[in-house]
Amino acid sequence: MEKLTQYRQIIKQVLQHYMDIIKKCPDPNQETEIVLDEVGDHYLMHDIGWADTKRIWNTSAYVRIRNGKFYIEIDWLEQGIATDLLEKGVPKEDIVLAFHHPSVRPWTEFAVA
Repeated sequence: MEKLTQYRQIIKQVLQHYMDIIKKCPDPNQETEIVLDEVGDHYLMHDIGWADTKRIWNTSAYVRIRNGKFYIEIDWLEQGIATDLLEKGVPKEDIVLAFHHPSVRPWTEFAVA
């Protein structure tokens, strides 16, 4: 349970770091939101707003904590969430690049599942 609590804190810190950067250069037509679901362990960052007449609704990051590991489902952040997690001390064995097909994951440096 201690590990789960620690991992929840880490992902919140990582996403908040990106929010702090975004807040320095706000876009008046777009908002970036963080969704933190500690019950289901889903953590998202997405953009909503308008670009002229086109609707903006884009998920830039989606991470799940499952079976004691981070499953990175979507990651369009510049540095990459896996890099941020490694910097916070998370071992590669606890990071799954879930945006890769399971057949490709053994070729990465990270966990396959």
